[in-house]
Amino acid sequence: MQGSNLLVSGGTLVTSDSVFKADVYISDGRIAKIGRGLSVEGTEVIDASGLFVMPGAIDAHVHMRDPGLVEKEDFGTGTAAAAAGGVTTVLEMPNTLPPVDSVERLKDKERLLAPKAVVDFGLYAVLHDGNAGEVEALAESGAVGFKAFLGPTTGNIPPPSDATIFEALNTLKRTGVPIAFHAENPSLVNYYTNKVKSEGRTDPKAHCDSRPPICETEAVNRIGFLSSRSGGKAHIVHLSTGEALRIVAEYRAKGTSLTCETNPQYLTMTEDDMERLGALGKINPPLRTSEDQAALWEGIASGFVESVGSDHAPHLVAEKRNPNIWEAPAGFVGVETLLPIMLDFAARGRTSIQRVTALLSSNPARLYNIAHRKGEIREGMDGDLAVVDLSEEVVITAEKLHSKQKITPFEGRRVKAAIKYTIVRGNVVFDGEVKRPAGEWIRPILQAARE
Repeated sequence: MQGSNLLVSGGTLVTSDSVFKADVYISDGRIAKIGRGLSVEGTEVIDASGLFVMPGAIDAHVHMRDPGLVEKEDFGTGTAAAAAGGVTTVLEMPNTLPPVDSVERLKDKERLLAPKAVVDFGLYAVLHDGNAGEVEALAESGAVGFKAFLGPTTGNIPPPSDATIFEALNTLKRTGVPIAFHAENPSLVNYYTNKVKSEGRTDPKAHCDSRPPICETEAVNRIGFLSSRSGGKAHIVHLSTGEALRIVAEYRAKGTSLTCETNPQYLTMTEDDMERLGALGKINPPLRTSEDQAALWEGIASGFVESVGSDHAPHLVAEKRNPNIWEAPAGFVGVETLLPIMLDFAARGRTSIQRVTALLSSNPARLYNIAHRKGEIREGMDGDLAVVDLSEEVVITAEKLHSKQKITPFEGRRVKAAIKYTIVRGNVVFDGEVKRPAGEWIRPILQAARE
């Protein structure tokens, strides 16, 4: 859908480094003017008095399950949930059926998803040993990044070899396109899983003990080393431990292009919650200790944690209620609760609203080379806004969610963050109700094209 004209008036604007009163005028989908007392005859006006106006959130880590697993979620319901949560761009992971491992499949997926997209979207391609020769072509065809699944995951995609990873990092260095790593050592995961199972354990916390921190830290250290020798951009997703974060910080201090993301689940819950949550709390990597959680918050404060994504990963409600922790799949819905949970932390003083904007908007845009259009409220940028009320308390409940699978570990959590409007290129896609699809495929600007 083409961008619309809209005036958002009287709000408090938030950027990654400032907060100030101003109006925002969007024309033909782009931010045309920022100022006080703006008035444009014949333009729709949203009164944002008493509200915060933020750049729309970019959830750089979603699994919408479309195509192939649409009984769990489809792109229409998933992007509706994004819109209801103040997310204006989602970056969709490639482990669907079939996986996105060729230019043809990338284009096929775009054609399938675009008509359903309530919000804008980017598409990852997968990296495995069988498609190393297509990496450059995929980047040039619009892949926003590559996903390398080092540990066992939905779709059973085999992990790429170190040689494939190194070659891909070298190839992508010229483009600036990152490789996002699910960083767990599969051999160690298998070793510890068999060890815990042999003890006869079926309690929920057994999952945490089957994938202890060493599984993540070894993989992060290996990726950091390969990135340092290649010069390619490596991004660790769903980082969960303080030890792994220290490794990231050490490589960053040496000038290595190694960055990391964490998720709200690691900032809000620990392994002690597994007894209460059961299989609903099962994720990979698993929930960790309170000490790990404290380290992640220190990483957010220091800037070593550069982004927060949801790892939105729906499964059937019946699957998540399976009492057998080994049979239940890992992952749960999260795109709709991402921004409200992080804004609640800001409202309660755990972090600043500017830092939330950096973590969820400007930093993901920069990391994935879409900062020419997304991530900031600035003249010339896409008119993507989330208008929020930080004085209104909302209770997260499954029945209110817009995802196909209505079950969440955040059930009953109170957040001081109500999403009032979500705007994509001037199109209001949520105002208490989700509107018709307005999304389009967003391609990154390659580094080589900028030089």
